[in-house]
Amino acid sequence: MDRDNGPRVRVPEQRAPEKPGMADALRFTVLGPVRAWRGSELLSSGSPQQRALLAALLLREGRTATASELIDAFWGEDPPSQALATIRTYASRLRKILGQDTLVSESGGYAIRTDRAALDLTLAQDLAGEAEKARAAGDRCQARTLINKVLGLWDGEALASVPGPYADNQRTRLEEWRLQLTEARLDLDLEVGCHAEAVSELTALTAAHPLRERLRELLMVALYRSGRQAEALAVYADTRRLLAEELGVDPRPELAQLQQRILRADEELARPADEPAPAPAPLRPAQLPATVPDFTGRSAFVAELGGRLATAEGSVMAVSAVAGIGGVGKTTLAVHVAHQARRHFPDGQLYVDLQGAGARAAEPETVLGSFLRALGTADSAIPDTLDERAALYRSTLDGRRILILLDNAHDAAQVRPLLPGTAGCAALVTSRVRMVDLAGAHLVDLDVMSPEEALQLFTRIVGDERVGAEREAALDVVAACGFLPLAIRIAASRLAARRTWTVSVLAAKLADERRRLDELQAGDLAVKATFELGYGQLEPAQARAFRLLGLADGPDISLAAAAALLNLDPHAAEDLLEALVDTSLVESAAPGRYRYHDLVRLYARACAERDEEPVERESALSRLLDFYLATAAGVYALERPGDRLADHREPTQYSGLTFADRHSAQDWLYTEANSLLACVRQSSGSGAVRRAVDLLWATKDLAESGANSKQYEAAAITMRDLARSSDDARAEGRALITLTNARLVAGRFDQAERDAQRAMRLARAVDDPLPSCWAPNDLGIIALYQNRHAEGEAYLEQAIANFRADGNRPGEASALCNLSRIHLAMGNTTSAVALAQQGIDIYDELGHALRGANGRYALGLALTQSGRFADATEQLHDALAVFRDSRQRLWEGMATFRLAEVDLAAGLPAQAATKSEQALAILRGIGGEWRRGNVLTVLGRALSEIGQPGRAQVCWREALEIYETLGSAEIETVRKLLVPTLPG
Repeated sequence: MDRDNGPRVRVPEQRAPEKPGMADALRFTVLGPVRAWRGSELLSSGSPQQRALLAALLLREGRTATASELIDAFWGEDPPSQALATIRTYASRLRKILGQDTLVSESGGYAIRTDRAALDLTLAQDLAGEAEKARAAGDRCQARTLINKVLGLWDGEALASVPGPYADNQRTRLEEWRLQLTEARLDLDLEVGCHAEAVSELTALTAAHPLRERLRELLMVALYRSGRQAEALAVYADTRRLLAEELGVDPRPELAQLQQRILRADEELARPADEPAPAPAPLRPAQLPATVPDFTGRSAFVAELGGRLATAEGSVMAVSAVAGIGGVGKTTLAVHVAHQARRHFPDGQLYVDLQGAGARAAEPETVLGSFLRALGTADSAIPDTLDERAALYRSTLDGRRILILLDNAHDAAQVRPLLPGTAGCAALVTSRVRMVDLAGAHLVDLDVMSPEEALQLFTRIVGDERVGAEREAALDVVAACGFLPLAIRIAASRLAARRTWTVSVLAAKLADERRRLDELQAGDLAVKATFELGYGQLEPAQARAFRLLGLADGPDISLAAAAALLNLDPHAAEDLLEALVDTSLVESAAPGRYRYHDLVRLYARACAERDEEPVERESALSRLLDFYLATAAGVYALERPGDRLADHREPTQYSGLTFADRHSAQDWLYTEANSLLACVRQSSGSGAVRRAVDLLWATKDLAESGANSKQYEAAAITMRDLARSSDDARAEGRALITLTNARLVAGRFDQAERDAQRAMRLARAVDDPLPSCWAPNDLGIIALYQNRHAEGEAYLEQAIANFRADGNRPGEASALCNLSRIHLAMGNTTSAVALAQQGIDIYDELGHALRGANGRYALGLALTQSGRFADATEQLHDALAVFRDSRQRLWEGMATFRLAEVDLAAGLPAQAATKSEQALAILRGIGGEWRRGNVLTVLGRALSEIGQPGRAQVCWREALEIYETLGSAEIETVRKLLVPTLPG
C-alpha cells in the first residue's frame, strides 16, 4: 500500500448543477451497487456490462462520452471486434429503461442528462464542499454533521461488481476519497473532544489499513487524550516497526513529532484544537435563576459585589462569599448582582444549589459533571474522580469569561473544587457560614434589612394603597418578621393574595409571640420562625400534609408516594400539595412530583416532631415504605415471572402501583431510584427493617444499572448493620445477599464471599428459603470467577436443589446457567451447552426477557468454546439487545466483551479490538477492576494479531497490574503473554 501524505481531503471535480429536465423522478447510485430508481421503484439495470456503461456515463456528470472513450473504459487496450456494436446495444437497452430524454446521443457518443441531486456522488461532492466551508468558518459541529451525511451515502464498495479497467480505477479513487473523508471526520471528532468514542473506530481502521500513517496519528492523539499515554506511544512503535518491515522507511516527520509531544506530556495536545468556532448552545450556559422584579435595597452590597466581579476582567480571578442566616436574602442578592454583572461574562454563567443546609449536601464531583456537560463536554469525556473532573473543569474555563454562582454552600471544602483557576472568571458563593478558610475570597456578611428597606419591600409586594392606609400596622408586620427578607416576602405575599384582609389583620396574627419567638435567635432557628408565619396560616389538613411529607428523606416525592404517606386518595393528596405549592412552602419539581427547599424540610420535620405523635410519624413512614415495597415487588415480578419473592417477602398494608408492561415498570424504578434507596436508609423503626431489606431485594436491578450501584451498596451496608444490631438474623441474611450482589457487580469477590457465607449460615439457622437458595448460587459464581471449579459446582448443585425444593423455577434457571459456565471452565462443553439451554427453556416458558438474556449470555459462552461462532454471536447479540433495553449497563458491557471473544476466536481480530474498546467504554465506572483486566487481556490479544504488538503489551501490563493487586488466578496467563518483555 502507498503511504498517505497527510489529512488533506481531496473532493472530486465538481461541475455546476444542470437545470432539471424531464427525468426529475430518476435517482442513481454509484457509491455502492450501481442502481437506478424511478420514484420508489428500483429499475432493472441489466447485466454487469450494461451497468458498467451506466456507471461510466453517470461518473461523467452530464458530459458526453465518445464511443472510443467508452470502449477504452470497458476493455482497455484489447477490445473485441464488435466492441462498438456492443456499446450501442447496451445504450439502446438503457434508453428503453431510462427514457429518451435521459440517455441522449450526441457527437458520436452518449450522455445522461439528469438533475445533479439525482446522483449520490454529486450530492456527496456538494455536501463535502459545504463541510469544507463550515470547517473553514470554524463551525466544526456543522462540518462533522455534513461529513457524516456524506459517509452515510456509501452502501458498501463503490461500483460494486462493475467490470472493466475504468470501473477499477474509479473504485480505487472513490475508496481513497472515502478514507480521506473518514480521516477528516475523525480529525473533527478529536477537535471537539470526542476522543474516547473515536478510539474503537480508529483501532478498526488501523487494522484494515495498517500502513496509513494519518490513521495511526489520529489513534495516537485519541489514546493520549483518553489518558492512555503508554498505548499511544506503543502505536508509534508498532507503526515504525511495520513501515520498516514492509516499506523500508521511517514514519513521516509529523508522526515522529507527535511521539515527542506525547513523551513530553504536551498540555496543548491534551485538549482539542483552539481554532475559533461558533459555540453551540451548551457551550455558552445561561443558568442564572430569574431575578425577583421587586428587589429592594442592599445598594451598598450591590455596589461592593458588582465592583469585585468587574475586576475579573483584569488580572485576577474574583471570588466573593456572601454569608448570613437562613432567609436573610443571600440568594436573592447574589442572583441580582450576577444578572447585573452578566455583561462582564459574555461566555456564560453557571449556577448550582449546593444544598449545604440539608442532611446531604451536593457532592462536588456531581456538580462538576453537571457543569462540564453545560460547557459542552461529552459524557464519555468526563473523568470519574473529583481531582480529574476539577482539573478538566479548570482547563475548560481557561481563556473564557464565565461567572459561577455557587448557592447555599455547606463549607469551603465543598466550594474549592468548583472554583475557576484563571483570570477572567469569577465565583460568587452564598452560605450560612463565614468562609474564613476560603483563601483569597472577599467576605461579605449580610445582615437583616433596615426598617426602611423592609417596609419598601413589603410595600412593593402588597401595594402602595393598602400599605399607605395602614403604615403603622405595616411597620409592626416587618418588625414581627425580624426584618428578614424571606419572612417579609412570605407575609406580604399572603396578604397580597387575600384581598379581604387588611394589613392590621396580618399584624394582629403576627403579634402572638408563640409564632415568632425563635425569630430572634441566630442560625436556623431564625429561619424556623420565619417559616412559622406561613405554616400558621395553613388549614389543618394542609398543615398535616406539610409536616408528614417533610419526614421522607428522598430528594423529591411523587404524587402516588405522597398519597400513600398521607393515607389519602391521589386526588385529595394533589389538592393539598398544590395548595402548599401556592404558599411556596413546597415546590413543584415536575408534573406530579414535589420537593421541599432544604431549610423548609428541616422546619417541616421540626413541626412534625412538635405536633405529631411518634406513632403517627412512624405510621406515615411505614405507609411510604409499604407503597415502595409493594410497587417495587410488582416491578420485580414483571421482570421475573414465577420468582418466589412475592411469597416470601414481608406483607404490606398499603398497596402499590401496577404497570401494563415491563418498560413502564422500569421507568418507574429508575425514576424513583434515589427516593427508594433513601427510604431504605431511613427505615430503622420497629418492624421496618425487614420490609426495607425486602425493598432492597426487590430493587436489585439498581445495583447492576451503573447509575445507582454505589448508593445501593451503601443502603445494603446500612440495613445489614441495622439488622445485626437488632439481632434479626432473617433480615441480616437477606441484607447480606443484597450486599453480595452489589459487591459482585463491583468485582470485590472476597468481600462478596464472606457476605454470602454468613448469609447462608443465618438462612439455615432461621430456615429462610430466599438466602438459602441464593447464597449458594452466589458462592458458585464467586468460585467460578476465582477458578475454584469443583467447589463452585458443588455450590451450584446445592442451589439447584434448594430452588427446586422452594418451587423457584427462575432461580433454578439461573443456577443452571451458572453451572453451565462452571462446566465450560472445566472443559465440558457439551454439558455446558445443554445446561444453558435448560435454563433458557425455563426462562422462555415463564416469559423472562431480562433473565432469559442472562441465559443466552451463558449459552453464547458455551457455543464459543464449542467452535460454533455464528450461533454464539446470535445468542450474544440477542442478549445484548435485551440488556440495552433494560438499562443493565454491566451486562451490556459484558455481552459486548464476549462478542469480542467470539470475533477473536473466529479469526476476526480487528472486529475483536473494536468491540473490546466499546466494552471498556461501557464498563467505565462499573464492574470492577477484575472485569476491566479481562477486557484488556482480550484487547491485547486482538491488537497483537492485527500487527500492533507494542500497544498489546501496554494492555497486558495494565491487566497484570490489576490481577497482581487483586491476587487473581489470571496472573500466570498474562505473564505468559508478556514473557518476551518481562525481565528474567
